[in-house]
Amino acid sequence: MTEKIKFTEHDRLFYSDGYQLGQSAAQGGLTTQKLFEAQKTLYQSIDGLIDSLLMLAKKQEIDVACHKGCFWCCHQAVYANSFEIHYLTDHILKNFSKEKQKQILSIATAKNNRTNQLSANDVLKYKSPCPLLENGACLAYEARPMACRIYLSTKLPSCQEFFHHPENEKNYPALMDFPLRAGRMMNEGFRAALKENGIEPAELRLEEGLVSALTNPEIANAQINKGHL
Repeated sequence: MTEKIKFTEHDRLFYSDGYQLGQSAAQGGLTTQKLFEAQKTLYQSIDGLIDSLLMLAKKQEIDVACHKGCFWCCHQAVYANSFEIHYLTDHILKNFSKEKQKQILSIATAKNNRTNQLSANDVLKYKSPCPLLENGACLAYEARPMACRIYLSTKLPSCQEFFHHPENEKNYPALMDFPLRAGRMMNEGFRAALKENGIEPAELRLEEGLVSALTNPEIANAQINKGHL
């Protein structure tokens, strides 16, 4: 028998926040502008929550290992919803030169060609730099997907062990549970609202989504404005 997931009151509140934002984007017809405005608000909400958690952790002398220049997690699998991919691609197209866009696409293509050949389980163990990782930092930090925003570790050695020995099933990065749950529930609520309005988001590996969206950005925007993701 499958064990039922127990949702807390916080889970329901975060789900509701995401749901309301999704409804605001979808009602009256989905457009690129409405979608991106709702996503920006969604990201600002989770970022504000995480900032508060980090301040509390500092007061309580709880170590949080994540900081700029630490990029152990930037070599592992990242999955993002199609609406997140569109938001990220829009940021890249508006802020990066054509040369940099081509570089990102080239790295994403190479990684995607490799991960396409792997099983779902092996993808989770495969280590390769994110197409947006440069000099130890994220090129598109402001537009990074939810999965990247909520990944906060309290023990650096656990991240290093996971990087060097992903086959070690007894080890996994010591992540803070609350931001993980909050971000996931916000995204789930957002997805649910879109689906209720006849829009079916897809979940993609980050490199897979970047290859598709950067190769045909005009088609991607046209699909959003027609209510397709």
